[in-house]
Amino acid sequence: MTRKRTAILISGHGSNMRSLIEAASEPAYPAEIVLVLSNRPEAQGLAVAKERGIATAAVDHRIYTGRENFEASLQVLLELHRVELICLAGFMRLLTPSFVRLWEGRMINIHPALLPAYRGLHTHERALADGAKIHGCTVHFVVPAMDEGPIIAQAPVAVLEDDTPETLARRVLAEEHRLYPAALAAVASERIKLAGGRVIFADPSDPLARPPGAR
Repeated sequence: MTRKRTAILISGHGSNMRSLIEAASEPAYPAEIVLVLSNRPEAQGLAVAKERGIATAAVDHRIYTGRENFEASLQVLLELHRVELICLAGFMRLLTPSFVRLWEGRMINIHPALLPAYRGLHTHERALADGAKIHGCTVHFVVPAMDEGPIIAQAPVAVLEDDTPETLARRVLAEEHRLYPAALAAVASERIKLAGGRVIFADPSDPLARPPGAR
């Protein structure tokens, strides 16, 4: 089996990065984490990746005059490490349409809500303010519009009467740590592909093909 060379882009602690690295430590996992890249040199997740023997790099967006120049440096590093797939894991930079199109069908992201609900930031606070009964997380292919890419997989989380944004966030994060490695494995093994703007499953009975909460 040829494992897909995968880069993880982070901006902070890299919580979801850790779950991906842990999953990829198994030889049978179809993706190999070959690079962790951050737009912030002080990101704590870089040290974690280094401890696991993974190549790291920091491209400080603050020293660039524009997003295009920043992304050109990202691309140089991705090509240097022969990256085939990108996982965004708390990467807090909007990417230009040209960069996104360059990686179309090969870049995925995880979002702490059941898209298309609650795009953007502060998802848990907004869900509680709306009185939502079900919240959760979504893994999707990245497209130029923020949080609008075709959905790969979702995991629902029940909202409890006494939830705060913090308690809800903890339960959603636990599902993120389970869902993201499963979704990356499906993309890396080509069980899932992006075609014509739609997610196509090689096997319609694939567990990730079921609607959230279905058994």
